[in-house]
Amino acid sequence: MTGAFCEMLTVAQTAEPFYTTKENHECKAGPILTGMVEPDPVFESGQVGPKLGVYEDPRANRQIYQSMSRLERNTVNYIAYASLDKLTFDPDLLIITAKPSQAEILLRAASYRTGKGWNAKGTSVLGCAWLYMYPYVQGEINLMVTGLHHGMKARKLLPEGLLLITLPYQLLPEIAANLGKIEWDLPQYSWGKEAHRQRMRQIAEEIRNEMEK
Repeated sequence: MTGAFCEMLTVAQTAEPFYTTKENHECKAGPILTGMVEPDPVFESGQVGPKLGVYEDPRANRQIYQSMSRLERNTVNYIAYASLDKLTFDPDLLIITAKPSQAEILLRAASYRTGKGWNAKGTSVLGCAWLYMYPYVQGEINLMVTGLHHGMKARKLLPEGLLLITLPYQLLPEIAANLGKIEWDLPQYSWGKEAHRQRMRQIAEEIRNEMEK
């Protein structure tokens, strides 16, 4: 398999499990982010973005390289991919492609016990940095929307408007456990506005009465 770092995700959805090395990446972003090769001054100078019409000038483009997560040089030689139904190893990241109604269940499960929020971070280019590296390095869930990131859009990898949710390994056990606890299809989503308002008033009144006892 030869392609871009972002492209590997779509290949893994239907292919047999596979792995890549730096030789498999036709886009330099993946090997640079994972520390397989030295950073390329052509890109990190910030001069590419203005030529693509993405940034006004190099200094704007350069900002993305100052804040993005990346791995230390020579600490990664291979990257393994597999769809969930063919997974035979403990993954560092689980990336879910979902419609909003599906994503709502997953994100609710993620914060069910802790109440912790999720992130939606990204930049116009180098979407792979936010798809893979930010969740792995920071240990945080990240949410992306297909159609917002230059390389993925130009390569026409996925239909627009889907949500890409990256779950780091640190959070997978709790999210899986919470998915077994929560009610996936909350009834209030089908009640309608007025019924929902009435139920909210009822709950507030119940709590107020309990607090006054």
